[in-house]
Amino acid sequence: MIAKVRTAALLGIEAVPVALEVDLARSGMPAFTLVGLAEGAVREAKERVLSALKNAGHRLPPARITVNLAPADLRKEGSGYDLPLALCLLAAAEGINAERLDGWCFAGELSLDGGLGPVPGILPLAIMARDQGARGLIVPKENAAEAAVVQGLAVYGAASLAEAVGIVTGELTPEPANVDVDALWSGQTAHEGDFAEVKGQEHAKRAIEIAAAGGHNLLFVGPPGSGKTMLAQRIPTVLPPLTFDEALEVTKIYSVAGMLPREAALVVRRPFRPPHHTISDAGLIGGGATPRPGEVSLAHRGVLFLDELPEFKKHVLEVLRQPLEDGRVTISRAAMSLTYPSDFMLVAAMNPCPCGYLTDDRHVCSCQPLSIHRYRSRISGPLMDRIDLQVEVPAVPYEDLRAPRGARDSATMRAGILRVRAVQAERYKGQRIRLNADLTGASLERWCAVGAAEQQFLEQAVRRLGLSARAYTRVLRIARTIADMEEAESLAIGHLAEAINFRTMDRVNQPQA
Repeated sequence: MIAKVRTAALLGIEAVPVALEVDLARSGMPAFTLVGLAEGAVREAKERVLSALKNAGHRLPPARITVNLAPADLRKEGSGYDLPLALCLLAAAEGINAERLDGWCFAGELSLDGGLGPVPGILPLAIMARDQGARGLIVPKENAAEAAVVQGLAVYGAASLAEAVGIVTGELTPEPANVDVDALWSGQTAHEGDFAEVKGQEHAKRAIEIAAAGGHNLLFVGPPGSGKTMLAQRIPTVLPPLTFDEALEVTKIYSVAGMLPREAALVVRRPFRPPHHTISDAGLIGGGATPRPGEVSLAHRGVLFLDELPEFKKHVLEVLRQPLEDGRVTISRAAMSLTYPSDFMLVAAMNPCPCGYLTDDRHVCSCQPLSIHRYRSRISGPLMDRIDLQVEVPAVPYEDLRAPRGARDSATMRAGILRVRAVQAERYKGQRIRLNADLTGASLERWCAVGAAEQQFLEQAVRRLGLSARAYTRVLRIARTIADMEEAESLAIGHLAEAINFRTMDRVNQPQA
């Protein structure tokens, strides 16, 4: 007898429908054949499923069993096919009515005793099941809340194969899993840390406001102990809250990566990812034998913080170019090409020299000019061009350390940033542009138009600092954000001058006149 169930395969962060078919023939020598481009964990499902069926009290007759995973040209990975395979085997052996499986979608890993364990990628599967008009979705109990975020789909969590069979046959009638999506947002503003705790560094705080308001990338340059990491860690406290659609995007990435916390059905805070400088290019950008999202994708809609930037391997940093420009990363393999979203705000920190004290008047720098040049050259020009604001963070003087908490706290800064983002949302309504950092081509010329005096000022700055075309574009984008913060319609010389002033590394690399 032939039986068929619905499940899914993951392609990037999207789920693709998969039909699992079982042909159980009682004639011929007993055998078990699995076809359909199944990878290691899927091929091993045979042993897990047969043991789970036996220990759950189900006996399969001796037969020639053929399992097909269609479409056959799509690679199938992971242990999520265990549950649909077990149910399809039961239906083919007439242990349950095959018609009971119609319209259902399944995923889950089976243990040898018939228990159901969680699997990654349930949220994309739930979205696919809803879009395909599925009757319902049965997943492991630990994944039920994650799947229940998708409205318009009946989701049931099962702790074992026996429970899944009971739900399908109607012997068990549990209530569908339910998640109060509104309640998930209640704790999203409870951030650790506040900018009021940062003593001094008003210039850096101003740069953070500009970067957060316009979605610009940011680099802190300063001696050890000046507060670079402290400033970066508090940036999420001033960013606007995630919208529901953005939260779904981020949650899908964490679900596919298997990094969604068990107690969290939805990621409701903007990610903050601080990878160590020993990370590989695959760890940063994604990939591996079984492609997984990297840190740039895990930071989607949030912040990617690279501390001690020159300590990262140069070839690792160079892979950041595509995601910084395109907001997505493509991983190509011989058999497939996967695309992961990676629209993040890059925040980096570095010392001005190998010893760290070049700009600190309280310490003597021991570095030779050649060693300083080599240290800074670890960051290529093309990558530095893509960092919009390059900010000096000096050592904090004693007077600032003894001062009370600052008046500019995170709530005050966030209010101004939200206002500027609202201006951008209204300006770019109906366009593919979200923030000033996305301006390019005709849109850049339209919204960053300058007068004759401003054009002359820009020309002098470009010639004196040797700005590249990319750096010139980013100066205009920053100036547009500064103008929005001051509620100005057009760009003035003051806006352009402040934007150029934030190109610290461009000034450092130029010979003095």
